[in-house]
Amino acid sequence: MAKPLILASNNAKKLHELQALLSPLGVSLLTQGSLGIAEAEEPHLTFIENALAKARHAAREGQGPAIADDSGLCVAALGGAPGVRSARYAVDAGRIAEGLPREQIDAANNAWLLDQMRDQADRRAHFTCLLVAVRHADDPEPLIATGHWAGTLLDAPRGAHGFGYDPLLWIDSHGASAAELPPEVKNAISHRALACTRMRELIATQWGPLDAADPRWPWQGA
Repeated sequence: MAKPLILASNNAKKLHELQALLSPLGVSLLTQGSLGIAEAEEPHLTFIENALAKARHAAREGQGPAIADDSGLCVAALGGAPGVRSARYAVDAGRIAEGLPREQIDAANNAWLLDQMRDQADRRAHFTCLLVAVRHADDPEPLIATGHWAGTLLDAPRGAHGFGYDPLLWIDSHGASAAELPPEVKNAISHRALACTRMRELIATQWGPLDAADPRWPWQGA
């Protein structure tokens, strides 16, 4: 029997990726939306602060252990932007209305980034994934895992897989954009894959054992 873990997100594609990456632990992710939990505010300037706020909010409202992912694209020529505002980049700039379908906002974000990068010679960029897991809302020892995935920005979108800025980040080692990689390849090398590998290690050692018959999980740790 899989152990439930509340995911502090309603992003269906992110849920799919994280469930695949964390499945070796024997956990089943439940989106906060499926439990009637509203999204948390994300007012902070860093990935770690936003992820921690989201995880604590989901754990408090859902009365159970939670995990949050705060991730984004950091572009060298833009001083690290869009960074923590990656999902709202075009909304913040007034290029698209808030509340539209995710696919439309993603497309607007990509278009706005390309506009910002016009005539920029430095195309270096990387994805950052910051995962935070808490046993309960007031957990004094949150588990924190990070992952980075570097590449260069293209001049136009390429590929139909993935989501977000995947069509714009060229992965030189694979000769493809992140959106051109098959899901099984992306899930082996991406920023989220690297963060999840570390998080699996942390959960197994700090929260284990992940035995459905063990009532301690994850409230007392190993």
